[in-house]
Amino acid sequence: MNDLDIFHQDGKKSGFNIVKGDATKGHGGFGAGLVNLDNMSPVIIDVEAGTAEVDIGALHARSDIERRIRFSKDKADLQGGGKKYWLVWVNTEVTKEGPYFSGAGAAEMIINRESRRGYKILADHVNKMDKALKGKVAIDEMDAPSKKVLRDFLAEADPGQWERANPELKEKLEEE
Repeated sequence: MNDLDIFHQDGKKSGFNIVKGDATKGHGGFGAGLVNLDNMSPVIIDVEAGTAEVDIGALHARSDIERRIRFSKDKADLQGGGKKYWLVWVNTEVTKEGPYFSGAGAAEMIINRESRRGYKILADHVNKMDKALKGKVAIDEMDAPSKKVLRDFLAEADPGQWERANPELKEKLEEE
């Protein structure tokens, strides 16, 4: 029997790569064109506390709030409990004027720490990340207070990037 595994070639583990730099530069062989997340920041908004923070672990679904939690696509599995979070994928692009916030996508998470259960739809998280990578803004599902938390966080994190931010992002975050 011939085992063919594209992730383990000749005893070398290549796995799924999140590359640094331009994935399409150079050789163009195996692994070319993989997802480049150099300019992606996962911002986690705690709705109840009204706070926002960057947790790079979220790129691999291993943020502090996601650890030791078993996720389900069904909110009923939480048995009515849990704390709501928004995972907002924020992408930054660079132009000759400087870096700017180009896209954002918000995906919901509810976590019941006591029961170690959580609610999230992984496909929604991936789709929102993809939209942010493409410079689109997908934050319509967010509540107004969470949008304000995100707006304040981005403006404080880098006022210059916020000033140059995608006009659609600024407009949607100004709505209340």
